[in-house]
Amino acid sequence: MPASDIGIDLGTRNCLVYSTGKGLVLKEPSVVVYDKETEKIRAIGEEARQMTGHLTSGMELIRPIRQGMIVDYKVMEKMLKYFVARALGRRAFRKPRISICVPSGITEIERKAIEEATFQSGARDVFLIEEPIAAAIGAGVDITKPYGTLIVDIGAGTTDAAVISLSGVVVSGSVKVAGDAFNQAIMDYLRSTHSLFIGEDAAEKIKIEIGTASQESNPRTMEVKGRNIMTGLPKVMTLTSEEVRMALREPTGQIVELVHSILEKTPPELAADIVDRGIILTGGGALLHGMDALIEQKTGVSATTVQDAMTAVVIGTGKYADVMEKSPY
Repeated sequence: MPASDIGIDLGTRNCLVYSTGKGLVLKEPSVVVYDKETEKIRAIGEEARQMTGHLTSGMELIRPIRQGMIVDYKVMEKMLKYFVARALGRRAFRKPRISICVPSGITEIERKAIEEATFQSGARDVFLIEEPIAAAIGAGVDITKPYGTLIVDIGAGTTDAAVISLSGVVVSGSVKVAGDAFNQAIMDYLRSTHSLFIGEDAAEKIKIEIGTASQESNPRTMEVKGRNIMTGLPKVMTLTSEEVRMALREPTGQIVELVHSILEKTPPELAADIVDRGIILTGGGALLHGMDALIEQKTGVSATTVQDAMTAVVIGTGKYADVMEKSPY
């Protein structure tokens, strides 16, 4: 029996696995609990996340991927094997082709390490794919055509932007600013402006509920609970979406600067295509309210966030091998 192709998006915050036969088959946090006394891994993924805050002194929470880069290859390899086994289940009659998306600026040594780890996890063939290409395929773009498409993928750890034409990357760039940086900016703002300490989960909730990158005619409000850093006592306050926009000005501004720099480096013929076709936004960070409007306002080029922004990269990664087989280039 033919095996399904597997696409893996090893993200800073989550790992997603896509099967061409089944669709999205796994989404779990990219975290591992390591027992320092026995020198063994105690939990991976969602199970490890649930242990957060309840760990003993002999245990350590490890995030092997930070800001889009793999910082612990041994742990990453074990996590990858675990996720592939979970995705395949017991009915794997044949080893799958596995495509795995990697950061744009990855070195050759890092590529070989990821490739080896993927083979070790049970792959028949391994394809390493740059994130913007995966995002483009997942967004429904025919990357084999001779026209330019500008993809901006705003993940948790990094934002990758690239102009794609004829199945390849023409111009690309990346900044270590994305969804996690948005959360940190909200936390820093509340601490410095309102003397309020909140956790990352609370910042994430604020970002989703009233976060915005562009000015709103009718600002929204939200009740926020935390700890007063002056007194150490609980504190409740009302936060407005306009305040959140101010808090996010620096990280959203860096993303706009990245897009601007890519447009400046784009060859004239492809730049004309982008003006006609617009800028495509993918990734969980692209779901920040008004992010597409801000980019459009600052660049003068229309920008659209795709419908399945969070899963575009993993869907494109899963379809990559099949797309490249049919490509004439």
